[in-house]
Amino acid sequence: MPFINLKDVPSKELLPGFSAKMIHTENMTLAYWEIKAGSILPEHSHVHEQVAAQVIFGEFEMTLQGETKVLKAGDVAIIPSNEIHSGKALTDCQLLDVFSPAREDYM
Repeated sequence: MPFINLKDVPSKELLPGFSAKMIHTENMTLAYWEIKAGSILPEHSHVHEQVAAQVIFGEFEMTLQGETKVLKAGDVAIIPSNEIHSGKALTDCQLLDVFSPAREDYM
């Protein structure tokens, strides 16, 4: 299906306070996140490269490679494969993450 409207994609809560609409292709996954203020993303890593925390609105604090930064609208974080990272929603947030290869665990 070449065209998708996000309103037609069901939302899944994958962590407390983290709900996402997922779009999967053969080689990547796009995750459109709605995150409630105060929600914690525990420290973790995965084999997937990730263009992360493309902030649409809100403020999200991310720790990556020993550096913590508050990300706001327009900010993007690049997470290499197997890099440990974590985060916290300082406000209600909307983020877009892109993973490659596709996240089979999110399908």
